[in-house]
Amino acid sequence: MERNHLIVHGRVQGVGFRASAKQIADQLDITGWAKNKPDGTVEIDAEGEGRQLKQFIDKINEGPTPFAKVEALDITEKEVTNSYDSFRTT
Repeated sequence: MERNHLIVHGRVQGVGFRASAKQIADQLDITGWAKNKPDGTVEIDAEGEGRQLKQFIDKINEGPTPFAKVEALDITEKEVTNSYDSFRTT
């Protein structure tokens, strides 16, 4: 298991980004959360098996909706908590 904390920069609010991130996370068995930040970024905390987590991050970086445009992605590795049972949006 691995855990990454992401800050997604670009046109990522008001374009279905978080809902698409949840859909991708559910498909890849990723747990955690995604939320909009006041500065226009989306913050994501994600846990999963290494290969699935990498696929999740790759899809997030591509912009999971046609209207999203990811300009930068900050990734920080964190200690695994195993405290999530699903992926949620707030």
